[in-house]
Amino acid sequence: MSWQPELDELNQRKAFAAAMGGADKVKRQHDAGRLTVRERIDQMLDAGSFHEVGELSGIGEYDPQGKVKTVTPANCVFGRGKVDGRPVVVVGDDFTVRGGSADASISAKPLMAEEMAQAYRLPIIRIIEGSGGGGSVKTIETKGASNLPGGVGGTKGFYMMTANLAEVPVVGLGLGSVAGLGAARLASSHFSIMTRESAMFVAGPPLVARLGQPLTKQELGGADIQTRAGAIDLAVDTEADAFAAARRFLSYLPSSVHSLPPVTPCDDDPERGDEFLLSAIPRNRRQVYKMRPIVESVVDKGSFFEMGRNFGRSIIAGLARLQGHPVMVFASDPHHYGGSWNAETCQKVVRFVDLAETFHLPVVYLMDCPGFLIGLEAEKTATIRHGVRAMAAMNQTTVPWCTMIVRNAFGVAGAAHQPGGRLSLRYGWLSAYWGSLPLEGGIEAAYRADIDAAADPKAKLEEIEARLNALRSPFRSAEKFWVEEIIDPRKTRSLLCEFARLAQPALSTGKTPLAMRP
Repeated sequence: MSWQPELDELNQRKAFAAAMGGADKVKRQHDAGRLTVRERIDQMLDAGSFHEVGELSGIGEYDPQGKVKTVTPANCVFGRGKVDGRPVVVVGDDFTVRGGSADASISAKPLMAEEMAQAYRLPIIRIIEGSGGGGSVKTIETKGASNLPGGVGGTKGFYMMTANLAEVPVVGLGLGSVAGLGAARLASSHFSIMTRESAMFVAGPPLVARLGQPLTKQELGGADIQTRAGAIDLAVDTEADAFAAARRFLSYLPSSVHSLPPVTPCDDDPERGDEFLLSAIPRNRRQVYKMRPIVESVVDKGSFFEMGRNFGRSIIAGLARLQGHPVMVFASDPHHYGGSWNAETCQKVVRFVDLAETFHLPVVYLMDCPGFLIGLEAEKTATIRHGVRAMAAMNQTTVPWCTMIVRNAFGVAGAAHQPGGRLSLRYGWLSAYWGSLPLEGGIEAAYRADIDAAADPKAKLEEIEARLNALRSPFRSAEKFWVEEIIDPRKTRSLLCEFARLAQPALSTGKTPLAMRP
């Protein structure tokens, strides 16, 4: 009278699910150097923490007596688990079952994963390969009709894909060829990662070839292309590297917008001063220097986690900790356009300012910006429109903000260094240099009559430049309280750690009224 027969069938059906697309398809996945979706989930999560939902879903085959012969599982695997002891939702595509296409998908599964993340306020990790449950021309035949995009529940799926950006941390991992809906799911994340052997595109090489563009997967959507375009934040060598990066990213963020970022113990002295900072900025204003060592010096040792390095390269952006407090860091990179902001840089600023505002991260900006990029290319790419969007994003923030002006602050972009209309902290280094526009090039225009009338025009130009440079000393601005403080650069870490401590009680939880967009 026991339920042993049903228990036996349950275990049999679980075995069908564990077999995925079959031994041959699993071997093909391994031969290509890629893990299966279940192996990926096991490596992404804390050992033994995965609780699967919908394990038995799929398409069954039955004998004449109605007894199950086999079940082809749905090509979506999802459930709950833990990352560093914190609960998360994970959802992954099974490429061994029809290459992750719509023919073998059950759309309710990835939708429920998104709903679960939102309802229980948990981060969601999307492991994506193939079309992510998206289109396949075979679907017309298998379904007997052509799908209308967004129809039959699809609209809600698209809605949830982006709506969670305003609710919980969303991580996307592209681990193979990712196309169509899969590409949309990967791009619609707070942090996107792909392995260097992977590729992402709206449509793959066979479709693009019909446009007269015969390209390989890597030529069309490889890691170099997608990270430089800003569609992907990070490219890594191995799947293990991707899992490690995802875990590290999540460690800086709260589980949802309804809590604050976690403060962790820190044994790095907040009063530590680095002697190299005193000479880090060259006296020659035309000489470039490396900003990343400065960032590494002032944040907690080993805590800087850069994102989007290959896109908008005149701004460095990433997460870091100050005395254990997570913060968003922006830093100018004079190796690219001298630190000037072009259209891509402005887009990058908007995205990461939105991330900081969404998850209640105080912002630190190490500034060396001579203004917006000028010239024909800047005008063709609408740099000024993207620039004012970046300024608007800053002004709409509510999180605490601290700016260290390390060298240049000029023009309209120079004004985009702190939110307007509310208190923020601002310090100038001894090397700071600011104004409406740089003297170079401006003197000739403003003093043309004096220079032309001089017996020695070159000497006159040098005389005027020396006089104006004396007036442009940051100490003159401090006298008028146009800048609040001029500091010894070696005090930067101490002041930033103090900022992080001051910011903590000023942080509040909840959903920002300006929801983040991809």
